[in-house]
Amino acid sequence: MEQIAFITRILLPNLGAGLLMTLVLIAITTPFGLALGTTVAMARAYGNSPMKWLAKGFVIFFKGCPLLLLLFILYFGMPSVGVSLSPFVAAVLGFILCNAAYNSEYIRGALHAIREGQFTAAMALGMTRRQAIQYIILPQAITKAFPGITNEFIYLIKYSSLAYMVTVIELTGAGKAIATRYFDYTEVFLAVGIIYLILVLITTLAAHVIEKRRAIPGQIVGI
Repeated sequence: MEQIAFITRILLPNLGAGLLMTLVLIAITTPFGLALGTTVAMARAYGNSPMKWLAKGFVIFFKGCPLLLLLFILYFGMPSVGVSLSPFVAAVLGFILCNAAYNSEYIRGALHAIREGQFTAAMALGMTRRQAIQYIILPQAITKAFPGITNEFIYLIKYSSLAYMVTVIELTGAGKAIATRYFDYTEVFLAVGIIYLILVLITTLAAHVIEKRRAIPGQIVGI
């Protein structure tokens, strides 16, 4: 009875609150990370030399900087230069920058995979270069990059657990607080792991359905 009371009155409510924070972090990071990643990829693929170098530097830095170190810089380091970020803002900003760097690589590769002849055909129909990229090239590139973007989304679910290192009490942080207070590490972290597993499984299944619906005709979709 004591174990049931612990699970229903303490464990589940606290993990539920932590899960909600995790979902909020993911929900904010995903669209901004994808938008910034797409912008960086477009700059590298179609920008002038300064834009290409700037975008390349962005990718090199944020892919090379460990996410935990980036969070520490944003939360603990920025106040030394007069910029103080709340724990939540520091976590979201760090996730967006890291997510964008990896998404840009998936999208850039997909952009280069589109045949140059499609530009020629679009311009022959009276489109400008910008219209051809916006309406012809980019939608195809996003579709081709979708498996990689999905993979990065799954990584985001898992590395969102680092937010508690800058005092954002998300799922892992909530689990650590309960485990430390009640000295029940095995049961608590097992429950946390199961929740992450469920999130990843849901994402994987949803991505498979979306990928099949958005598949380019003639393109083989993995099982």
